[in-house]
Amino acid sequence: MYKVKTLNNIKADALEKLDKEKYAVSADQDKPDALIIRSVNLHEETFNPELLCIARAGAGVNNIPIDRCAEEGIIVFNTPGANAEAVKELVLCALLLSSRDIIGGINWAKSVADEGGNITTLVEKQKALYEGPELIGKTLGVVGLGAIGAKIAQAATALGMSVYGYDPYLSVEAAWRLSSDIIQANDLDTIYKQSDYITIHVPYLDSTHHFINKESIGKMKEGVRLINIARAELVNDDDMLLAIQEGRVSCYVTDFPNEKTAGAKGVIAIPHLGASTPESEDKCVSMACSEIIEYIENGNIINSVNMPAVFLPRTGDPRICVIHDNVPDMIAKITSAVSSFGVNIENSIYASTKGRLPSYMMLDVSSCPDGLEEALSAINGVTRVRVLG
Repeated sequence: MYKVKTLNNIKADALEKLDKEKYAVSADQDKPDALIIRSVNLHEETFNPELLCIARAGAGVNNIPIDRCAEEGIIVFNTPGANAEAVKELVLCALLLSSRDIIGGINWAKSVADEGGNITTLVEKQKALYEGPELIGKTLGVVGLGAIGAKIAQAATALGMSVYGYDPYLSVEAAWRLSSDIIQANDLDTIYKQSDYITIHVPYLDSTHHFINKESIGKMKEGVRLINIARAELVNDDDMLLAIQEGRVSCYVTDFPNEKTAGAKGVIAIPHLGASTPESEDKCVSMACSEIIEYIENGNIINSVNMPAVFLPRTGDPRICVIHDNVPDMIAKITSAVSSFGVNIENSIYASTKGRLPSYMMLDVSSCPDGLEEALSAINGVTRVRVLG
């Protein structure tokens, strides 16, 4: 039986995909084969040698030491798109909140609650202070057209907005999801120049750290409204607050309050509610369970952030899964070791990526005699070998 340890608060009914006959699931498993986590920080954790994979119920993986996991042969999964509907809805809410001072108006109404019969008269005098522009006819720039960005772009066109989208890594699958009404921007400068509203949906990398800053804001329309429900570190808070003070930015909506933004004028700070719906949480955990099952039982890798994607249907033959360094002659060494045991390779698949990520090979073989797994593990550059019956 495989052991799955859950960290953070994972609801039991979201784990139903894990067959109780095959998987023991709890928060106190010793020497687990898999972890399911949300936001717990694993950077200082020491992983047990039996650990095969970590599934993050969410998109971001900055709480996981993904490079160290790769070196130890531990697959790290995330669940892209599982929370897309929840984030889309919050962004649509943010568009409205940034455009019309709804929050300010509500807070004022609460402040006059004890005025009794005068409230109606006061409302008519005060309401003009909280007006703002309609979304229809305005231009929205969407930076990043993945699962979330594409949904937002579609929804914004339905609201009557003109939409520009920018994504240099747009996949064919994502492109199929986009309406022909969405205008493709060839660079970020086009987004900055054209947009009355900008929402960002890109991963946090070294290259995207503070990419919204004084320089990029200076290229935007005067009075632009900016929405960041993606990652806090994508925006330079000091530059953003200065731009608001100078009137270059009308409103900044962030899902990541901190000591600088939480009470700042011109900032709407939402307490990290992007994926905070019961539906989103359940979908993320369900997807994480599917990824664990597919890898543990079949060796297939789906939605990994530190290993290449690979899928090979099962034929009923024994399957050997090998994680190894991406170096010359490795495939030949692996296949030669298998052949030296008189074993025929019935089917195989190999996947690699450029850079420092490991490579991965699966072989369906006629048999797996004693000693073969050890022989493969002894090859210099091989990180982990698993044999699936």
